[in-house]
Amino acid sequence: MNRKEFISSSVLASAAVAFPFKSFSTFKTSSKIKICIFSKQLQWLDYKDMISSVTEMGYDGIDLTVRPGGHVVPERVKEDLPKVVDMANAAGIKIYMITTNIEDATSPYAESILKTASSLGIQYYRCGGINYKQELDLQSNLDKVKSKFVSLAEMSRTYGMHCDFLNHSAEVFGAALWDLWLAIKDLDPKYVGSQFDIKHATIDGPFSWPVTLKLLRKYVYTICIRDFKWLGTNNVWQIQPVPLGEGMVDFKKYFSLIKEYDIKGPVSVMCDYDLGGAQNGANKLTIPGHEVLRAMKKDLNSLRIFLDEAGI
Repeated sequence: MNRKEFISSSVLASAAVAFPFKSFSTFKTSSKIKICIFSKQLQWLDYKDMISSVTEMGYDGIDLTVRPGGHVVPERVKEDLPKVVDMANAAGIKIYMITTNIEDATSPYAESILKTASSLGIQYYRCGGINYKQELDLQSNLDKVKSKFVSLAEMSRTYGMHCDFLNHSAEVFGAALWDLWLAIKDLDPKYVGSQFDIKHATIDGPFSWPVTLKLLRKYVYTICIRDFKWLGTNNVWQIQPVPLGEGMVDFKKYFSLIKEYDIKGPVSVMCDYDLGGAQNGANKLTIPGHEVLRAMKKDLNSLRIFLDEAGI
C-alpha cells in the first residue's frame, strides 16, 4: 500500500467509525431524475474511495471533473476516464456528466475528451466559463460567444452529446441568462444549452429568474443545485453559501417549474459552503472526512424531499 492509498483508507476508516454510512437515513423517493454529486468536492479522495463514498451516500452518480486539476486530467482522458466509468458501473452508479474547460473546438484535448466520453455512454458535458472582453461592446461580445457555441454544437452533434453552459453571478457572460439565450436561440437544443444554476439565477434575479427559466426551458437539459443567503456586515453584503434548504432559493417554486417544463436531465449537487476545503477542490481537508460526507448526504436527502414534494 502506497502513501496515498494509506491516507485515503485511513480517512474512510475513521469516517466509518465516527459516522457509519449505514446510519445515514435515506429518504425514499419516486424521482426519476438522476442525482449526481460534483466530484470537485471529493478531490481529496482517489477514484476508488470516491466511488465507494458516493455509492454509500446513495447518490445515483457523479458529475466528474475532466479538466486540469480534476479527477481526470485532459491529457490522460483516454487512459483514466474508462477506468472511472468501469469502477462506477461495477459499484452500481454512473458517470452521468462531466465538467470540462472546453470553450470551443480549438480547446486543448476537446476532441479527445468528447470522443472518449461518448464512447463510454456519457451524454452530457459542461463547457468552460466564458467572460466578456472589456475592450469590446456588448454586441461584439455576443457575436464572438455565439461563434463558440456554434463550434460546441457541431462537436456535440459529431459525438452525440449535449453541451451545457453553467450560469454564474458576476460581470460575466451568462449571468443575466438572457444573453445566453441570445447566443444559443438559433442552435439545436439537442446539442447545446443550459445547466441551469438556480442559486446564481436567484442571486442575479431573485424575482425574475422564472422569466429566464421559461425563456431557456427547451435548452435546459441538466441543472445545478445549491443554496445561499446574503450576509450583511457593516453595510457590506456578501453571498454566503449554505446547505440546501437553509438559504434563499425558492426550491418549491423552482421544482414546480421543472416539472411543468418536463425537464428530466440529471442534477449536479454542488456543496460549495464551508467543508474544510472540500468545497474548493482541496486535496487535503481541515476537518474530518466523515463530516464532509455527512453534509453531502444531508443535501441529498433534502433534495429528494424537494423532488418528492414536487411530484418528480
